[in-house]
Parts: sequence; C-alpha cells; structure tokens
Amino acid sequence: MPVSDAGLLFDVVREAGELGLTLGRQKSLKHWTKPDGSHVTEGDLAINGLFEERIRAARPGDGWLSEETADDPRARMARERLWIIDPIDGTRAFLEGRKEWCVAAALAVNGRPVLAAVFAPHRDEFFTAAEGRGATFNGARLSMPDPVSLAGARIAGNSKALARLTHLGIAADPPGSLPLQLRLAHVAAGRLDGAVSIGRRHDWDLAAGELLVAEAGGRVSGATGEGYIYNRPEPWQQGLVAAGAKRHAALIDALNCQRSA
Repeated sequence: MPVSDAGLLFDVVREAGELGLTLGRQKSLKHWTKPDGSHVTEGDLAINGLFEERIRAARPGDGWLSEETADDPRARMARERLWIIDPIDGTRAFLEGRKEWCVAAALAVNGRPVLAAVFAPHRDEFFTAAEGRGATFNGARLSMPDPVSLAGARIAGNSKALARLTHLGIAADPPGSLPLQLRLAHVAAGRLDGAVSIGRRHDWDLAAGELLVAEAGGRVSGATGEGYIYNRPEPWQQGLVAAGAKRHAALIDALNCQRSA
C-alpha cells in the first residue's frame, strides 16, 4: 500500500530530527558561512539529503523547495504540489549545542500549505497539522485562545517590529530566543500570544508554521495583512504577523499605524 503524504512527511521529519541530534554530538562538525551571511553545517546538508532521499524520491512528480537545495523556480512552479523544507531552522543554535532548533517541512498545493510538521528533537516536541483536520502537539489537539487585548501579550519578533508595539504594553520576546518556525509552533500551542516580523522571510521559514497556527484557530499574514501564496518566482514573503484572529487584527492595525505616523 502506498504511504500517505502525511505518513511520509511526519515520519521523515521525525527521522530528520533524530539524525540532527546524532550529528549535533559531533565536536568536529564542519560549518561555514553562505554568501548571504547565514550559517550552514554538515548537519544541515545531511538532513537535507535525507529529505531528498526519502520524500523527493517517493514523490518525483512534485515540486521541491529547500533552504539547502539550489532552487529551480521554473521547475517547481510547473508543479501543483510543492514540498517546502527547512532542514534545520536555528542553525546557529544547532552549531552552538543549544536546544532552540528544529526541523520543519510542509506540503503546499496550489500555493497553500496542506500538511506540516515541526520537530524540536531536544525536547521531543512534535507539532503537526493537516488542512481542515486541525493541529496537534505530541498528539494532543491544539486550540488557541483569542482575547483581543494586546496588553501583556507575549509577542516574539524582530526589534523593528516590536518597537512599533511597545506603547501597547506587550511583553516582548526579542529575537534570538527561538527560530521562526518554533515561534510559530509556540503561537499555535499558546506559549506565545503572537509573532511579528518586518522584512523578507523565506517560504521555508514560514509554510509549516503557518499551517500550525491556522489549524489551531489563528491567522498568519504579511505585515500589512496580505495572505501568503507559496511557489512564486521569488521564494519569500513580506513580513509576518501571527496570532489569534482578534489579536492578529489588532497587531496589523498597530504595526501599520506606527509605520504611517
């Protein structure tokens, strides 16, 4: 019997996280800096290779987008289905032996995510989502609270975005504590009340986490409220706002009022 998309994705994400744990124990792990200034390690490439071997080989007719695979926009845009992979989100934490990294992957169909998994192996925290079927954390269904007030809300983000919200009395969680996919997973789980960012964010940093938040009852968009469409020529989105629906609207208003002030 053919393996379902969900079974394939969830199994490989978990296997990839376990591989990352094993590789992270190697003191001699090679690493270098990419032209854009980001870090990459042998671990990122080994996990990417696992995804290629397991998912790309099993679904050869689908499109492919991974942080550690050379992008071919023409080839992937010709496909209705697209696998979006971040082998290690939080490479600096991985390199430094810290726990704040994860493996994240999603399947998008016609530009929208329909399956997602985020795995933080150091804490054995496994988040999954399927379109119309909800989001889970270690098998338990997620449902986000959605008060409207931003006062005291725990909001994670980059400094530029958080600066526009401090007058509202938020409890800011500055950048560096969690990679983007884990911030979104924590929003879906109610550990954070929201996540914001200004500037370009790559599709592989967003797709899985977006579905987690949406299926837990929240909303994710760009900084001005526009929805994301994946599998475009340039694999990035403009900004991030993630929260329950009421707080999402309040965050959009606050961010854009401050920008126009």
